[in-house]
Amino acid sequence: MKIGFIGLGNMGAPMAANLAKVGHQVTGFDLAAPCPEGVVSAESAAAAADGAEVVITMLPNGDILRAVADQLIPAMGAGAVLCDCSTVDVDSARAVAAQAEAAGLGALDAPVSGGVGGASAGTLTFMVGGSDAAFATVQPLFEVMGQKAVHCGASGAGQAAKICNNMILGVTMAVTCEAFALADKLGLDRAKMFDVVSTSSGYSWSMNAYCPAPGVGPQSPADNDYKPGFAAELMLKDLRLSQQAARAVDADTPMGAHVTALYAEFVEAEGGKGRDFSALLPRFAARGRSTPD
Repeated sequence: MKIGFIGLGNMGAPMAANLAKVGHQVTGFDLAAPCPEGVVSAESAAAAADGAEVVITMLPNGDILRAVADQLIPAMGAGAVLCDCSTVDVDSARAVAAQAEAAGLGALDAPVSGGVGGASAGTLTFMVGGSDAAFATVQPLFEVMGQKAVHCGASGAGQAAKICNNMILGVTMAVTCEAFALADKLGLDRAKMFDVVSTSSGYSWSMNAYCPAPGVGPQSPADNDYKPGFAAELMLKDLRLSQQAARAVDADTPMGAHVTALYAEFVEAEGGKGRDFSALLPRFAARGRSTPD
């Protein structure tokens, strides 16, 4: 398949490289990052999209997506599919999809879960919004770049699924870190705490698969001085998207709002930027009680 790939950063580059490795003809463009091995470099986003059956974007935010879409859509041929794998606000995803469909193109919003490791290994999960026909066109590519693609519904549904998932993740990681810090102060061994919680009602992905305590459970960024697998500032971005969406539809999300404020404080005032989102554990461990009784 002839593919254009726009956005070759930490996530986009390995995704594009995996497509090229299995024989797809991939042409890439990024304002700063070089093309990975096997991907042909284009001089512009529009040039990368010219003649492509599928154009994949992996971009930082909704404003940039809208601006890039203005360049891509006129360059794409009728029937091609624009597949955005960025994590952006639902309104931007729906606006770009409507713009693409008005031009005779297919459109998907397909944000991912799995981080840089999943992008490199080809084990991402895609949460996809858009038409059945567009999903069918791109599904073979999802199978190369990831281990699972869930068609969540119409345009915007993929972004909705991503921000709901990551709101849960932010809350569960924060409370897991709180619980370890409390266990420390109660004199409970961290390994014993893990043994109990990981096999009882406190079970969660944050505890069992991505434990924030060094030397406890499977390998995680905690065992590498909290160098990011999923950076705290990216979690903050997703949490802010969840609260933007909640305000737009008048949804009550008090836990989501609280954890958004917590990550904002951690990233913007406490040196959390550039650290893994599980680095809340040493943050809590070093603090005394701040919650009013």
